[in-house]
Amino acid sequence: FKDIGKALIIALVVIFFMLTALFKSLIDPFVVMFAIPFGFIGVVIGHAIFDYNIQFLSMVGTLALSGIIVNDSLIMVDFIKKLRDEGNDKITAVINAGKVRARPIILTSVTTFLGVSPLIFFATGQTAFLSPMAVSLGFGLIFATILILITLPCFYLIADDIRIRISN
Repeated sequence: FKDIGKALIIALVVIFFMLTALFKSLIDPFVVMFAIPFGFIGVVIGHAIFDYNIQFLSMVGTLALSGIIVNDSLIMVDFIKKLRDEGNDKITAVINAGKVRARPIILTSVTTFLGVSPLIFFATGQTAFLSPMAVSLGFGLIFATILILITLPCFYLIADDIRIRISN
C-alpha cells in the first residue's frame, strides 16, 4: 500500500499543478479536487456492501477514480467560470451550470458504472480478482457524482467569497 499511496499523492500533485495552469488560480483547483474524498467514501461503502477488504487492486481502482472525479468536477467548474466570463453573476452561473452540466456528468458516471458492473456483480473464475477494483471505481464514482452535483456548487460559492476577501 505504501507505493500506491505515493502514486496517489504524486497523481494529486500533478493534477493540482495542471489545474492551476489551466485556471491560472490557486483556489479553483481546490474546488475541483474537493470531490475526491467523496469517492473514497463510496469506495469504503462499496467494499462494505460486498464484504471485500481494501486491497491493492481496490487502490488501483481508487487511483483511476480520482481522475474521473476530477473530470466531472472540472466539467462543472469550467462551465461556471465560462458563464461568469459571459457576465452572469455567481449565483446565476452556478444554477445554470448545474442545470446544463448535470446531465453530462450523470451520463458519464452511469455509463462508467454500467461498464464496470459486470465485474462488480458477475465476476467469476479468472475475472474475480478484478472485482474489488471495479467496486472501487463503480461505487466511488456513483457516490462522488451525487455529492458533486449537490456540494460542488456550494463549495464554488464559498471559494469565490474567499477569493473576494483575499483580493480585498
